[in-house]
Amino acid sequence: MENCLRTRRKDLALTTQAVVIGAGPTGLTAALALSASGVEVAIAAPPYDAARLATDRRTTALLPGSIELLKNLGVWETCHQHGAPLAGVRIVDDRGGLLRAPEVLFSAQEVGLACFGVNIPNAALNAALHAKVSTAERLHWVPTSAVVAVEPGDDRVAVSLAEGHCLKGALAVAADGRASLARRAAGIATRAWSYGQTAIATTFLHARAHAFITTELHRRAGPLTTVPLPGDSSSLVWVEEPSVAAHLAALDKAGFLAELATRLQGLLGALSDVGPVAAYPLSGLSASCLAQNRIALVGETAHVLPPIGAQGLNLGLRDAAMLAECVAAAHARGEDIGGRTTLKAYHGARAADVLSRTLSVDLLNRSLLDDFLPVQALRGLGLHLLANVTPVRRMLMRGGLEVPGRLPRLMRPAMPPQRAGRLPLSP
Repeated sequence: MENCLRTRRKDLALTTQAVVIGAGPTGLTAALALSASGVEVAIAAPPYDAARLATDRRTTALLPGSIELLKNLGVWETCHQHGAPLAGVRIVDDRGGLLRAPEVLFSAQEVGLACFGVNIPNAALNAALHAKVSTAERLHWVPTSAVVAVEPGDDRVAVSLAEGHCLKGALAVAADGRASLARRAAGIATRAWSYGQTAIATTFLHARAHAFITTELHRRAGPLTTVPLPGDSSSLVWVEEPSVAAHLAALDKAGFLAELATRLQGLLGALSDVGPVAAYPLSGLSASCLAQNRIALVGETAHVLPPIGAQGLNLGLRDAAMLAECVAAAHARGEDIGGRTTLKAYHGARAADVLSRTLSVDLLNRSLLDDFLPVQALRGLGLHLLANVTPVRRMLMRGGLEVPGRLPRLMRPAMPPQRAGRLPLSP
C-alpha cells in the first residue's frame, strides 16, 4: 500500500494506510501513536473548533502511563502547566446510613510515588493534541461534516465522507463515540445500560487549600468528587438524580455555590467563582470485541464508564497505545496492519484490562445506589479494611495504577531522546 496520501481526482478517492474516524482525545492520540509507528494516517473528522472545545468544563485525571504516552508523543510539554498533581485520594462515606464507614486516605507517598497522576482540563489537553497533530509527519486531517459510510473489504476498508470523498486504508480506527457508525459497520455487538444518574461538571475557587488531594464523597445519589487544579481551584464532578441535576444546573452562580457548600460541609472553606455548569447523563456500554473486519475500536466506541476512579479516558489512551504497538509490529514484519492477526493481537492485549475496569467501576457505582443492608455492610467492611490494614490499602492502590498484562511501550517512561516521538519495536 502507498506510503503517502494520494488523491485521484476522477473518483475523489484518497488512499492511506490507516484511517482514524473521530477527533476526540482518544482518536487524536491513536492517530499520533500510529504515525509515530511509521504508518501513514488520515483523520476523518469535523474541522478543529477551538471555541467549541473550550466550552468542555470537564477535566481528566491522567494516570502515570497516560502521562508517559503524551510525553513520548511530544504532547505533554505544551499542556502540563495547566494541570495539578494528585498527591492523594480521600474517600468519605456520606450516605447517611446506619453503618457509616471511616474516612480513607490513599497517599501516593505510601506506595513510593510523588503523585498518582495529574488532573488537566479537557480543553487544554485537546488543544495540545491538535497542535501536535498539525505538525506531525505521516498524518493528515481530512475535514468533513460527517462520515456517511464505512465499508470493510477483503484488503481495504472504505470510509465515505459527506463531501463525496472516500478514504481507503488497510485499517480503520473507530474513535467516533458511543453511537459509532464504524463499530456497526464492523458488525460488533454492544451491551448498553443507563444508571438513571446525571453528572454535573464545572470548576470553582475555594478559600482552603486542596493540598493536591482528590476528595470523593460517596453519597446515595452517586459520588461528589472534587479534583485539584492549579492554585486554590478544583474541578467538580457531582452525580445526582436527573431531576436534581437539572435543578442544580439551572441555578444562578450564587445559588449553585450555596448548594455545593452545603454538600461539601466546609471541606474547602468558602467557595467562589464557579465556572459554567454542564450536565452529562450517565450510562454504560461494552462492546463484544475490540476489533473485527479491518476496524479497531478505541475509547468510547468500545467502553463507556461512569466518572469514577479516573478510568474512562485513561482506558481509551491505553487502547490507542496498544493498537499502535500491534500495528507497528505487523508493519515491521511486512504483514497486513488491518488483517485478522493484527486485530486478534490487539483484542487479546486489551480485553482483560477493559473487562476488569468496566466491572469494577460498575460495581462500585451500583453499590452506592443499593440500600440493601448486606450490600452496605460489605461496602463498609471494605472501607474499614482499607482504613486500618495498610497492606490491603497499598495493594488496592497498586492495583488501580497497574494494568492487567503488558503495558504498551509508548506508556513506559524514559524513552531515549533519539527515539522520542517514534514507537520502539523491541521490548
